[in-house]
Amino acid sequence: MRETIGKLRERGLDVRLEDNALALTRRPRRGRAADWSRRLTRENAVTVDDLIWPIFLIEGENRREPVAAMPGVERLSVDEAVRAAEEAAALGIPALALFPYTEPGLRDPLGSEALNPENLTCRALRAIKRAVPTIGLVTDVALDPYTSHGHDGLLDGERVLNDATVAVLARQALTQAEAGADVIAPSDMMDGRVGAIRQALDAAGRSDVQIMSYAAKYASAFYGPFRDAIGTKKTLVGDKRTYQMDPANGDEALREAELDVIEGADMLMVKPGLPYLDVVWRLKERFRLPTFAYQVSGEYAMIQAAAQNGWIDGEAAMLESLLAFKRAGADGVLTYFAPTVARRLKGL
Repeated sequence: MRETIGKLRERGLDVRLEDNALALTRRPRRGRAADWSRRLTRENAVTVDDLIWPIFLIEGENRREPVAAMPGVERLSVDEAVRAAEEAAALGIPALALFPYTEPGLRDPLGSEALNPENLTCRALRAIKRAVPTIGLVTDVALDPYTSHGHDGLLDGERVLNDATVAVLARQALTQAEAGADVIAPSDMMDGRVGAIRQALDAAGRSDVQIMSYAAKYASAFYGPFRDAIGTKKTLVGDKRTYQMDPANGDEALREAELDVIEGADMLMVKPGLPYLDVVWRLKERFRLPTFAYQVSGEYAMIQAAAQNGWIDGEAAMLESLLAFKRAGADGVLTYFAPTVARRLKGL
């Protein structure tokens, strides 16, 4: 220390040992000096209870099919999805979110397979509930996994029909609820769909089923790997900018969320996550409802790719990214890192 100070003084800098320096009233570094002190004063923490694990489903048995753009993520047949649910329960992960890869032969312009009580999602719901009844199951309500054109709704030429789509989504939600879904998560961004789904569920005696609204889902460039995973990347005709939100808009997210709250949403979600932390914060501050962020496929893929190339510490970046959601006010995160994080937090 004295040698370093001596060299600095030779350069004309008036540097003194801290013990002899002018006393400072506030030294924030004091609280960061030791591990015990950093832990004691930490404002936010990520726990296993914060995690929802999204998994992709495929037809068949004993199948695990890697998703090329998402290292470490696989499409799972129903029996393998049950094993994933058992793993999640053992790790303490509260819930899974299910997304199907629908075979091309089952897709049509109307998304008819979405209403089939024996479709892939419904079969997975029943199988998981039988094996692991205590785990929460979140299902995606939208038509894009089932339509031949890749859009979230019905088309009239190139126009996505709002009200006709909402009628189908309400039936889709009820089909999933009857198969065992605990939380319906409509991701389609049609106007009025939360209210229609709430009414359909209540009328059918499913008032206990919750709705997690994709209140602010942006027309984002970060969805590419996800669309590859569910098979819509090649089928999508045009884009989704007429119904997903403009990435430039923040106030609009508040208006969208307010409508969903009025219509009966139990929880709110922002998608994507990290590029929209300001929106997470604003929704939580305004509505004080349970608020979630979806760390989408592109966010996951960027961390994984950079880590595999040795450019960043992947584990540290993973944990830091999740901590950012908590600091922004999120009550939980949908993340493909869920099982990895859970094992890390449990020291496994």
